[in-house]
Amino acid sequence: MTVPVPSLVMTDLPTTVHELMPGLRATLEELIEIPSVSAGGYPTSEVRRSAERVRDLLVEVGAQDARLLEYPDAHPAVFASVSGPEGAPTVLLYAHHDVQPPGPSEEWEMEPFEAFERDGRLYGRGASDDKSGIIMHLGTLLAFGGKPPVNIKVFVEGEEEIGSAHLSGFLDTYAELLRADAIVIADSGNWRVGEPALTTSLRGLVACVVEVRTAKHAVHSGMYGGVFPDAITTLSRLLATLHTDTGEVAVPGLVSNESDPLDLTEEEIRSAMGTVPGLSQIGSGGLTSRMWTKPAIAVLAVDAPKLSEAINQLVPVARAKVSMRIAPGQDPSDAMGALRTHLLDHVPWGAQVTVTSVEAGEAFQLPLAGPTVDAFRSSMEEAWGRKVVEMGVGGSIPFVADFSSRFPDAAILLTGAGDPTSAVHAPNESQDMDDLEKSVLAQAMALDKLGPK
Repeated sequence: MTVPVPSLVMTDLPTTVHELMPGLRATLEELIEIPSVSAGGYPTSEVRRSAERVRDLLVEVGAQDARLLEYPDAHPAVFASVSGPEGAPTVLLYAHHDVQPPGPSEEWEMEPFEAFERDGRLYGRGASDDKSGIIMHLGTLLAFGGKPPVNIKVFVEGEEEIGSAHLSGFLDTYAELLRADAIVIADSGNWRVGEPALTTSLRGLVACVVEVRTAKHAVHSGMYGGVFPDAITTLSRLLATLHTDTGEVAVPGLVSNESDPLDLTEEEIRSAMGTVPGLSQIGSGGLTSRMWTKPAIAVLAVDAPKLSEAINQLVPVARAKVSMRIAPGQDPSDAMGALRTHLLDHVPWGAQVTVTSVEAGEAFQLPLAGPTVDAFRSSMEEAWGRKVVEMGVGGSIPFVADFSSRFPDAAILLTGAGDPTSAVHAPNESQDMDDLEKSVLAQAMALDKLGPK
């Protein structure tokens, strides 16, 4: 679907954006229906098709130099630019067009790549994370009718959901093309539906694969059980040492801080997670601290025989992927070293254990000061009619540190249109359309304030 481009620059931004929303919603539906899963095992052609469609949409809204950016062995990114007045600052608008795998289809109310709307929310994989970010940028360009108050560059990545594996290469290769005075990353979200937020911090991430071996090969569990342990039981005992009995992370030497508790409630978290009745909290400290500024460990997967493949044998080897979120101020290599040391120091029963690091990303603290932040804060408060919440995010966006290191003089701002009920990375992902409209409006108003007067 083609988004209508206004023929004239319109000074009434709220009215302009509101009139654009039906077309923008149709475009979001179209993007949702492209299954641009960047993870291995999914068609790379669909990620390329997504990139090509985003490029074409940028052309349709009047962007210049719209093209795919290529890097060896990487999914394509998209770049475009629109020139503003002479002497105006340059703002880089970031989003990503790749999405997470859909997960079990039976857990979706409809097909994950068939968009549908209900009660003001648009559903489908990528509806919020992060094709809503693409819509924010398209809507902003449309609102100015091709004549923005600042120079705008748009960069839409294709690998964020697989850890931005080649982003450093993209930034090195296209450094001058992407250079800007300010970078707006539309990959976070709001405090609640109807409550805008600016993100102040991100946790980092380290992950490893732990392999436990107890024998060279499987043996009959009836004949040998009770003399030596099997690998799954041994792995389970090892993983259990990562937390204390009260659920505190038991790995020593990690950075841990308290954060503003704001008004987050246990009931909200239970509802968002869909916890089973009676499930207890783990850890200590404020809820926001446990989510934003303290370490957290989760076992993401276990590699062992399936139930359907179980036979009466002592399994000789088992593996698990362990993920640890780290607080701002924590060095990822130090954190990985601490995790490895803990695991090797707690090997049960003399089993053979190997720990292989598979992922690392830096935590980040975003300074919320300066003209870019001021422009976005005031514009968001105008668009929503309420005060902006300054919040941390427990998830990791390692590429923020990549942007900061490549462009140290650029102001970086992290925003987005989603909310805690958007179910990103989960079944029935959705985006509140009223908040998306306000996000488009706020960004357009902010860029208007950053332009020369």
